[in-house]
Amino acid sequence: MDMPAPNPAIMGLKDRLVARLLAVLPTDAVIHDEAETRAYECDALTAYKCPPLAAVLPATTEDVSEVLRICHEMGVPVVPRGSGTSLAGGALPTADSVILGVARMTDVLETDYVNRVIRVQTGRTNLSVTGAVEEDGFFYAPDPSSQLACAIAGNIAMNSGGAHCLKYGVTTNNLLGVTMVTMDGTVVEIGGAHMDAGGLDLLGLVCGSEGQLGVVTEATLRILPKPEGARPVLMGYDSNEVAGQVVSDIIKAGVLPVAIEFMDRPCIRATEAFAKAGYPDCEALLIVEVEGSDAEIDEQLGLITQIARKHNPVELRESTSAEESARIWLGRKSAFGAMGQINDYMCLDGTIPVSQLPYVLRRIGEMSKDYGLDVGNVFHAGDGNMHPLILFDANKPGDLERCEAFGADILRLCVEVGGCLTGEHGVGIEKRDLMVDQFAPHDLDIQMAVKDVFDPKWLLNPAKVFPLAASAARRAA
Repeated sequence: MDMPAPNPAIMGLKDRLVARLLAVLPTDAVIHDEAETRAYECDALTAYKCPPLAAVLPATTEDVSEVLRICHEMGVPVVPRGSGTSLAGGALPTADSVILGVARMTDVLETDYVNRVIRVQTGRTNLSVTGAVEEDGFFYAPDPSSQLACAIAGNIAMNSGGAHCLKYGVTTNNLLGVTMVTMDGTVVEIGGAHMDAGGLDLLGLVCGSEGQLGVVTEATLRILPKPEGARPVLMGYDSNEVAGQVVSDIIKAGVLPVAIEFMDRPCIRATEAFAKAGYPDCEALLIVEVEGSDAEIDEQLGLITQIARKHNPVELRESTSAEESARIWLGRKSAFGAMGQINDYMCLDGTIPVSQLPYVLRRIGEMSKDYGLDVGNVFHAGDGNMHPLILFDANKPGDLERCEAFGADILRLCVEVGGCLTGEHGVGIEKRDLMVDQFAPHDLDIQMAVKDVFDPKWLLNPAKVFPLAASAARRAA
């Protein structure tokens, strides 16, 4: 089949744009060859792809300011990109856009152990923030499953959490300040190395805004002293509903574990085949971890195991060594990769009240039979942040569409029981047309009015978050 002829207007725009970008950035920081731009055509939601006009890799806040100023003047949309690990299509480009990647912005700018803060460029990976301070006895708390690869920029954009968010919170609870560049190239400082800033909470507005308001280039993060110790306990149960009830009972008892993680049988089987962690043969698995002194750990685990035994566990295994702890966590940390060995999957991100876990897990199982698609459940059960993995065959006609419809029904269910569409993955393109299921029209209008203030031309991360019809009308206004 013949390829369509290039659009002369688009090609002319691209030539002028690239010439201006090369005037302010090194040659190797401007990627415009058609074959090379395909490396940026999607993020971790690989079902959708679209090569950008070009991609740029700035090294400083000043570089970012110059790029945005040029694109603003030329009316070219810009899609910010961290490490491209977004599971919601948050970094998916449009054909007329420039990808602005922060992958070269990885410096540690300042470390202050007295005030327990670190300032970094936002291309730095999540895990490497802890790596910069762990020898001095500190760590950075948010720990997404992709922490080895995901960038702080993306963590801020999506307000990411992780397994230990039950105790330490998500990114917004550990973010103190940012340097942000707005679409016209203006550099602004929001918050800083102190507990709270005066005036409006603009930092809370920026965190979780999915690249709609500006490009965050530097971040001041809270670091914490490492706990004295930590110990997990593994619990196996005969049903998802029973395991969900155990989670609810632990929370109601007033215990605050550092993490409560859930895996169901499909995930258990996949991880056993992949990582051989030694998990029991059961329908549902919980990993509950507590930390503190030995006495604190013993007291907390005593209460937790007492609750667990009331629900007749298939297996109850408390770690007795660092090696055993690592083995208990091995399968959970390998779950997403292990499921990928079985089939293509779509990972959802609905969040629900913990008390609704038994009901929602049962309904997901029922919907799985209705749609004829298997589901693996693995998620942060302590705060109700669910990650159902819907398995499908990308090469089978109709399977992707069936998967999307199933996923939409799961997310609507989350909203129906008092939850929300997303916990940490963001809305991106995946959930944008489901926003009407959570928000009334006037709610969405207020959110879009905020974007109007920061980005009046709607050039930053277009076609994301808001329903397409609504955002198109806003851009045309």
